[in-house]
Amino acid sequence: MVGDVTEAKECRRNDPMDLFRSGQVVKICAPMVRYSKLAFRTLVRRYSCDLCYTPMIVAADFVRSAKARDSEFTTNKDGIDLNCGCPQRWAMAEGYGACLINKPELVKDMVRHVRNQINNPEFSVSIKIRIHEDLKRTVDLCQKAEAAGVSWITVHGRSVEERHQPVHYDAIKTIKQSMSIPIVANGDIKTLKDAENVHQLTEADGIMAARGLLANPAMFAGYEETPFKCIQDWVDIALEHGTPFTCFHHHLMYMMERITSKQEKKVFNVLSSTSAVLDYLNDHYGV
Repeated sequence: MVGDVTEAKECRRNDPMDLFRSGQVVKICAPMVRYSKLAFRTLVRRYSCDLCYTPMIVAADFVRSAKARDSEFTTNKDGIDLNCGCPQRWAMAEGYGACLINKPELVKDMVRHVRNQINNPEFSVSIKIRIHEDLKRTVDLCQKAEAAGVSWITVHGRSVEERHQPVHYDAIKTIKQSMSIPIVANGDIKTLKDAENVHQLTEADGIMAARGLLANPAMFAGYEETPFKCIQDWVDIALEHGTPFTCFHHHLMYMMERITSKQEKKVFNVLSSTSAVLDYLNDHYGV
């Protein structure tokens, strides 16, 4: 089994479903391998992100390794998401990720089993999926999961085979209209305006972003590009959390992609130490 852990904004809520009951569109940071660690989740929550996912956790590794447990379970947990949407070949080859959308009865059993193992009824159990070419199969999968007690479903509007093709927002709308639980739309959301448009197109209860937030963690707060205040916040948070240099640096490379010249990137992207990065930010941007 693989899954992601969900945590509500600033960990103030015990039941993430309260976010969906609020009547506002729930803004969500997607699970991202290597990137949606605690420090980054702390950052995006400062900029209007309501709900955050940890990176995908492989259950076998989690059980065997204390290091894996310590790496991901470093904050309050308000729910667990069963990852039925990862299209990466290694995940598919192991029998999990997006290949699970072709096993609706297994997904139903997984949801029911997790729900039965948790005494707290406010602990959310969600799933993240991709769509089938035959959308009736996706609706059937979602309805089975709903019957088993799933809290909400995130739908990435592409099939397993699709990577950069246009997102099928009409498919997400069809799924939304077929369900009584919250549906979250995912796919190619890079600005707050994109999020608003996708909400209008799909009627989804929530919007999940991944690469858009990597490039601009302040996206959900309405910023068109990463503000320098956000960069400063990232530096402070990352240093406080002891974020490894590679992760610290890569996040900055993503955040500064739109606000640095090609020549500046050539210099900044090859810096090799935290002190060098801090000196560069101070000298060039006063950060």
